[in-house]
Amino acid sequence: MFVSPSTMRAVQGKDYGDIDETIHVDDSVQYPSLEDIPIKQRKNFIIIQTHAVALACGDVRVLSGLTRELQGPPSFPYIPGGDCCGTVVEIPVEAQESRFKVGDRVAARFGHGPRDALAEFAVINTAVCAKVPEGISSEEAAALAGACPAILLAERIQRGERILIFGAGGGLGSHVCQIVRSRGASFIAGVSSATDRLLESPLSYDRAIDYTKDDPFSIKEFQNNPFDVILDLSGGCWMNLLQKGAENNYNPDMAIIKPASHGGRYLTTTPDNPIFELHTIPTAIHLFLLVPVWRSIKSRLWARSRLPAYSYAMSLPSESTHLTRIMDLADEGTLQAVIDEKGPFPFSTEGVRNAFHLQESRHPHGKVIVQVKQV
Repeated sequence: MFVSPSTMRAVQGKDYGDIDETIHVDDSVQYPSLEDIPIKQRKNFIIIQTHAVALACGDVRVLSGLTRELQGPPSFPYIPGGDCCGTVVEIPVEAQESRFKVGDRVAARFGHGPRDALAEFAVINTAVCAKVPEGISSEEAAALAGACPAILLAERIQRGERILIFGAGGGLGSHVCQIVRSRGASFIAGVSSATDRLLESPLSYDRAIDYTKDDPFSIKEFQNNPFDVILDLSGGCWMNLLQKGAENNYNPDMAIIKPASHGGRYLTTTPDNPIFELHTIPTAIHLFLLVPVWRSIKSRLWARSRLPAYSYAMSLPSESTHLTRIMDLADEGTLQAVIDEKGPFPFSTEGVRNAFHLQESRHPHGKVIVQVKQV
């Protein structure tokens, strides 16, 4: 029978600022308690013994303080990290009909913000939680939890379509390309500075473009046979598309993406500048609502003959079906978790800082993983 400790090992973010100055591993952090959760909500939470945590852009952004008024932790110190995998050790008495039981190995996404996971024990929301199949390691499960947006993006792709992915080798791109392939895409090209790995399994792109050497918007092969969909996972490509279109007087023979009138779509998960700064609600409304809505309307109405239909995939719904589906794809062999070769990083101050620095660089080769407990 599990006996909860009074303290645990956990990462502590003490303030906003430089990674090397603000985060460290502390051996005497208080063990979390389900009693701290309001009784009406308590049935939706469980405690896990954490095995692995996958970092995401939001982890670095929160720590930076660039969005402190809107995305900051309730107080300091706080435990960063949200996407994780671990074993269930506590279920509240209020959750008599829980989908989980003590001993289950589960993966979870963060709920209200990327925090509380980088610790030996963590409280997770069962609404964004799924059981992990036996053949998937805990590190892989954490990576797959962090890559959940891939399945929702891939489900917008139709059989036979040609796809161009920017940010092709990152934590999201390394997984979305595999799912898109399984859905019958006829041709997948990826844009990255590390092109060799894009052509290798499990990514297996048909074409890899090094953006430091070639301009994807000027490649004749793509102009002769334009793409049906652009997936922009890195940010800024819409403005490049507009600039190139203006330079060519929106000549359809020089466009690499079909216009909306011919089924062309542009999907993105990030604003033009992925390292954005937000301090007020009006700024957030402008960035995440007004700009995307304007582009969406314009590209579907008066500019539909020259621009692809713009869509901004802002966030995932707070439910577990997409996490269950991505685990099923991995279990059946359709999807393979991709973890940056520098990891998994050890659960030490130096290891966690190195993991955050890699995520901060915006050039990881797959998901950045911290191994909290070796299983």
